[in-house]
Amino acid sequence: MRKALVIVSALLLASFALQFVFAAVGAFTKPAGEGAYALHSVNGMAVIPVLTLLTILFAVLAKAPGRLIGLAVLPLGLVVLQALLAMLANASTDAAGASTPFGLTIAGLHALNGIIAVHVVVNVLRAARKLAGPAPAGATQVTVREGEPA
Repeated sequence: MRKALVIVSALLLASFALQFVFAAVGAFTKPAGEGAYALHSVNGMAVIPVLTLLTILFAVLAKAPGRLIGLAVLPLGLVVLQALLAMLANASTDAAGASTPFGLTIAGLHALNGIIAVHVVVNVLRAARKLAGPAPAGATQVTVREGEPA
């Protein structure tokens, strides 16, 4: 389970990194239509939450320390905050539908929260790798050959 925790944590980090790429794709798509941020939305609202839940599950199954489990839960809250920030930023327009200074500030917080989430996931991955690390020095490794009693 500990190796699975490392793998799913690495996938979560990769998904967060792709999230920034998908945001850039949306920002630089010309003309910017409704679908410009489709990859960003799908990744942020489906892939990242599922990988976060799997990370939490594997942390629990791997009997990780409480600190690591708590750290694994934190991205879930940050993802919820991301969605709320995005909705508030999109809703903060003037009568003509143009961005307002308030909406742009909230959009900036959306980006900052994403950076914080990446930082948290990097720490989850580091802790997972440490947890799954090699056996401590002096531990005896037993090799069982086929056909020999264990």
